[in-house]
Order: sequence, then C-alpha cells, then structure tokens
Amino acid sequence: MKRQKGQANRMQNNKQIAVIGAGISGLSAAAYLANAGFQVDIYEKHASPGGRARQFSAAGYTFDMGPSWYWMPDVFERFFQDFGSRVSDWYRLRLLDPAFEMVFSEGETLHIPDDFSGLCRLFESREPGSAARLADFMRLAQFKYERAMADVVYKPGLHFTELLDPKLVSAVLRFQLFSSIRRQVRRNFRHPHLVALMEFPILFLGAMPASTPALYTLMNYAGLKLGTWYPEGGFGAVAKGIAGQAERNGARIFYNTEIRRIVTRGNRVTGIEAGGKVIPYDGVVAAGDYSNMEASLLPAEFRNYGKEYWQRKTFAPSCLLFYLGLRKTFPSLGHHTLFFEEDLDAHALDIYKTPVWPSKPLFYVCRTTASDKTVAPVGHDNLFLLMPVATGLSDSSLTREAYFELMANRIMRRLGEDIRPYIDYKRSYSITDFIEDYGAYRGNAYGLANTLLQTAIFKPKIRNRKLPNLVYSGQLTVPGPGVPPALISGKVAANILAGHFKTKIE
Repeated sequence: MKRQKGQANRMQNNKQIAVIGAGISGLSAAAYLANAGFQVDIYEKHASPGGRARQFSAAGYTFDMGPSWYWMPDVFERFFQDFGSRVSDWYRLRLLDPAFEMVFSEGETLHIPDDFSGLCRLFESREPGSAARLADFMRLAQFKYERAMADVVYKPGLHFTELLDPKLVSAVLRFQLFSSIRRQVRRNFRHPHLVALMEFPILFLGAMPASTPALYTLMNYAGLKLGTWYPEGGFGAVAKGIAGQAERNGARIFYNTEIRRIVTRGNRVTGIEAGGKVIPYDGVVAAGDYSNMEASLLPAEFRNYGKEYWQRKTFAPSCLLFYLGLRKTFPSLGHHTLFFEEDLDAHALDIYKTPVWPSKPLFYVCRTTASDKTVAPVGHDNLFLLMPVATGLSDSSLTREAYFELMANRIMRRLGEDIRPYIDYKRSYSITDFIEDYGAYRGNAYGLANTLLQTAIFKPKIRNRKLPNLVYSGQLTVPGPGVPPALISGKVAANILAGHFKTKIE
C-alpha cells in the first residue's frame, strides 16, 4: 500500500517540514508529504481542523462554519485513494434528492432533481426545446470538467509552457476561455428561472457572470450531473477525515498554536517561531491566507507580493452568515434553498462594482437537519444563512441585524410562518470575523475571483521566488477557491516542495 511505502521512506528521510494551518489545503499537503516519507508537523491556531470548514457546537447544535455544498465527489475520492483509502473509510455520503431548491419572486419554488432525466423534464416544462440544448450544454461542460481535471488543475501554474501541452492546446477552443458563462448560458436558455439556475454558481466562483470564462460552466456539470451530496456529520466530518488521513500517514497536528514568524537564513527557510521558541525545519508550507502569511510572517525582502499587488486583484465575496438553532422543525424547507427573488446582476454589482452592502440581496439557507438529525436536539432545526457581500465593508452588529430581519422576512414568506419566535441559539459571522480568524485579506471568504486573468498561471505563485524551500497552498493560489480545489492545491504544493528535495509525490 502507498501508506506503507511512506512509512518505509520515513525511515530513510530525515527532512522535517512545517505546515502552517490545518485548513483543507494544509492537511492535504501534509498527507502527501508525510506519505512521501517527510517528517511533517502541522501548526493550527484553532482547536480543530478544517480552517473555513471547521465546526463549532453550542446549545446542543453542531454547525458547519463555512462550506456546506459537497460537489466534485471524485476529487475527494481521488485524494483518499492516493493513500490506499476510500471516502467511506472516513465518512458516509448521502446523495440529496432534490439536490436543492430555488425560490423566485413570483412565489414559485423550483425543486432541482438529482437525476438528469428529471432535470431535463424540468427544463422542458419551462421552455420547450430546452432539454435538448441542456444535453448539448452538459456534454460540453463534461468535456471541460474532465479535461480540466486531467490537464489543468493539478498543474502548479508556474510557467506559461504548462499551457502548451498538446492535449491541452487541442482543448482550449472548446474550453471557450474568451467567452463568458453569461454568453454561453443565454445562448442556450431564455426562461429567467433556467438562466438563474445555470448562472447561480457565479456566487461561489466570485465574479460577474459576464466576466467569468465559459470554462467554468464545468461547475454546472459538477453540480447538476455529479450530484449534490451531504457528508453525514457535516463538513466537519470531512475535515476530520482528511486530518485523520494525514495523521495516519505520519503527520502530527499541534492545535491552539499560532506561528509568529517564518525564520530565514540567507536564501532559505530554516524554521518557524511558535510559543516563544524557534523550531528548525527544512521546509515550510504556508497554508493560510497568502497575503497575510507573507505580510505577517516574512521579512519584506522575501515576499512574493506587496500591498499594491493585492489591491489590484479582484476578490470573490465575503459573506454574512447566521447560525440558528430553532425550537421547532420546518420540514417544508429543503436541505439547500437559494432565495433568488431579486436580480443576480444587481447583487453582483453591489459586490464587484460599487461596492456596498446589497440593496436587494440574494441569499442561501442550509437546513442541515433536513438530512442529519444528529446536529440538533430532537424536535429542533439547525439553519445556516449565507448572504454574499463585498469585501472590505464596514461591518457592524446593526448592519448584520438589519440583514437578518430582511432574510427572516423572506424565509417567512416562503414558509408561511415566522422562524424568529423559535430561535434559541443565534450567532452571526462576517467580514471582521474572517479577518480575525483567518487573516483574510479585506475579510474575503472565497479567495480571488475566477476571472480570465486570475486563472491558472495568472494566480499568485505557489512557490516563493527567493526561498526555494517555502511554498504556499490554499484558495489564493492554484487552482482556486473551494474545498475540492483546496485538496488539489495541497497536493500541488507538496509536489513542488518534495521536488526541491529530489522526492516525487505519487
């Protein structure tokens, strides 16, 4: 087994690696490096693994703090299979049907079926002839997804020559890099509900629909064909599974430990400082917020990027989140519900062009108890509310409460009943919390927007230009934001660092 090979390598490899951050990318990097025989220590400032995918418990409820959509299951399976394991060894998955629902201004709710034949029937019922166009659209989206997984996302984004692979060159025209998601969607569909369904991943990709390359229609395939899943126990179970795999491979995790600086000598990293002492290491993976890692842990002369660089970048949104525990269940509310009564473009303009707190926001509700009764007391509901907002806004408790009232009123219209009298636990989380907990640049939640000039080789480099034994992983470098990309980022970073020591990650 590969894990056994890693253990054998460790007997011959005395190179010690520090990973800063037990988020998904840091855990992934640690798992690969430990399996390759390195002695790996992970340092995490919080008390549990996962980074943005952490959980917390209060008043009998367990809440996922960030990610709640389990898409691209093949990426998770591939990660565990690299070590001779399977997803099912660590947590159980449940396929959601309906996958999610969308609430529109006319009072209509679309229930998005899990099976593609049901989705085709839904499209045809709203727009005659659209089912055939959907099938064609999805065939191309599948091609993009499969080619991207095979030829793009596992590349380090270091050199332009990475894009000159013959297989990749032949695919570029079909990737439609210079077209946009908006153009591709609206060329095929006219009904506003269908357009909204096909464009909604934009909220997670972090750009205006007209600014996001049509390459990213691969997300339509990922979500609508590969399925929307729920990991039993929530995303915390995923984080614990990835951490468990890293530990099984030989990595050690030190929680409640904050790194103060990356120690250098000449043109090399020589260790880290934590707890008032310097600990020597042969290499470091900086798996926290890229900009914060450099600004707070490295001398200026060793940083890849300065303040002006980050100011020029287009960032994906931050979020306003509410974690709610209710003394009643609301079974008519599905697991995932998108409230799309307002215009996507208007909300996107308030994020990317103005930027201001949105005047007519879209938002999302996750009722985790629809699929998992273990995350709340018996007879109670567990809700997670998320509203995308611009980064860098002034974030006050009064502003948060005003938007909570807005969302609660729209939920009440959907349910025909007010949830507010049943609240027995409530916590908000937004821009200032992302800064405090993760050092997130301007409080971003999703990293860089996926515009053409912030894709692949145009993302911040995964390797430090002056310190060859320092690499970066996470949502601000390749391949981008999201839990599956974070898993991939960890593997790519591990490969770069292992290569510095003439070791190959399998």
